[in-house]
Amino acid sequence: MFRAFRRALGVHAVALALVLSACSSGVNVARSSVKPESQRRKAPDFALRDADGKLVRLSDYRGKVVLLNFWATWCAPCRLEIPWFIEFQRKHKDRGLAVLGISMDEDGWEVVKPFIERLGVNYRILMGDDSVAQLYGGVDSLPTTFLIDREGRIASVHIGLVSKSRYEKDLAELLGLEQESAHGAAQPAPGVLLAGAR
Repeated sequence: MFRAFRRALGVHAVALALVLSACSSGVNVARSSVKPESQRRKAPDFALRDADGKLVRLSDYRGKVVLLNFWATWCAPCRLEIPWFIEFQRKHKDRGLAVLGISMDEDGWEVVKPFIERLGVNYRILMGDDSVAQLYGGVDSLPTTFLIDREGRIASVHIGLVSKSRYEKDLAELLGLEQESAHGAAQPAPGVLLAGAR
């Protein structure tokens, strides 16, 4: 019985290795999860305070692509995503991206301020509450991230931890950017057909 268990475990390990190697290969087959414009609904506006006490509204960011991330300091998947969002903010700020984090920590700024300072978060963090969570459908899981287009409409929703490449695909489409492959060669933005491609 132990041998059968080890054999089954070995088969699962090989299958997992194949999946992981496919995901990390130079060819990124992830498709954009951005909704067609006709299916996008207006993102609810809100007014929340940032770490300096300034009142911030989502409508202040009209004309920008907004990555709106609901998170908490105690959420392990949230902590994995934050370095990606720091990178996206640094890389795409001048192209019209604004990353906004909405902390759902019950202990408030007392725990959030030291956390974001320690990580060197370079984007605006706001303190959330149940009312803003309800505006966005309840936000039952953390992290939950909404990608909002330049017209203030929800273009994509990610619940739980998703891959960095998925975010990169979606942001490239919303920002109208070309993606760069792992080798630095420019690739067309999703949806662009290369000449001669079938």
